[in-house]
Parts: sequence; C-alpha cells; structure tokens
Amino acid sequence: MRVAIAGAGAVGRSIAGELLENGHEVLLIDKAPTAISVERVPQAEWLLADACEITSLDEAALERCNVVIAATGDDKVNLVVSLLAKTEYGVPRVVSRVNNPKNEWLFNESWGVDVAVSTPRLMSALVEEAVSVGDLVRLMRFSQGDANLVELTLPPEAALAGTRVGDVGWPEDTALVTIIRGNRVLVPDSDDALEVGDELLFVAAPAREAQLEDLLSVRGE
Repeated sequence: MRVAIAGAGAVGRSIAGELLENGHEVLLIDKAPTAISVERVPQAEWLLADACEITSLDEAALERCNVVIAATGDDKVNLVVSLLAKTEYGVPRVVSRVNNPKNEWLFNESWGVDVAVSTPRLMSALVEEAVSVGDLVRLMRFSQGDANLVELTLPPEAALAGTRVGDVGWPEDTALVTIIRGNRVLVPDSDDALEVGDELLFVAAPAREAQLEDLLSVRGE
C-alpha cells in the first residue's frame, strides 16, 4: 500500500515509521526545509513541497496513493489537502488530523475526509473508557456513513449478562465488532455469551447510541 503523509513533523514521522514497519510505501511531504529530516525516517520518500498546491501533488503522484494522511498542525491545511486528494486525485482513503476540537464538524465527506482523528477528543475518550463502566464512550467518528466507533464496558448486574450475542435484539445501524475480555480480543460469534466486564466495541449510527446504551446498561432491566 502506498501512503502519502502531508506534514513531516513529529506526528507525521511517527505515523510513517509505523507504516514502514508494516511493509507499506510512505511519502512524506512538507514545505518547511527544517522539517525534511531524511535521517529520521530514511526508508521513506521525502518531498519538499506545499501539499496545498496542485503542482506539488502532481509531483507526488497522488493518484498512485491508496491512502493520504493530512497530519499537519494546521486544520485549514489539512482540510485543503483532504479535499484535493479526494476530488482531484480520487484517493480511496483520506485520513485527517483535527488539531482543534471546535473544527471537528468540518472534517466530513464534504471536505473529502473519510476518517477524522481528533487527538484531544481521542485522549479524553480513552480516559473515559478507562474509568467508565456502563456508559457509552465515543472513541472515533467515521465521516462516511455517518457512524461512530463506540465502547461500553458491561456493568455488574447488566440485563444482558449471560445472553448469547445472537439472541440480542441489537438496534438497527449497529454492529458489534469486537469483544475485549481480559487479555483476549474476540471476534463476536452468535453463540458467544456476554459477560460482566466485557469491553464491547461497536460501529453505530449516532441516532442509535442512546438505544444501545439503554440496552446494555442496568437501566435495560
């Protein structure tokens, strides 16, 4: 998989390192000469250019990329890069960094964003996930399909404890994708019984989140 990353700061370089370790091709783009640190990620391709300029993206051959990641520290730049990647080059997957949570509403398919990653929101969600039992925690928003990745830890005395996954009347537009049980990560099977303390990860439409929380909490009794 070929991935172009706009923004070669600490975030962009870290992402590049992870992708390279997983065997992917990575191109780092930045307009600041001081950001071009080839020795820090020597396996990556580097391009000194403005990722908001069509000529720069032509030079980067963005049409050959499977994924574009807008990882600069400027939300305006990330939006422009995302829009150009999607509309001008037809990149299948565009992931964009959100620096200011107040701007998160802009990062949607209208701006070419498939997945918006807000570091402040993600950190607060992970804190909530660590301390919340029985409450639905939103971990990530997917722009395509208007869906969220949400988590709920099944509380003691939950109505559905002991119930088979296949016997639960899940809300529409909701999918249970993973059960984390202790040190195990389970792909849900219809015969699996839910247990108290299970961390349940769902992809769900925002309109169904309240139904999902009611179903899984003690209030569902």
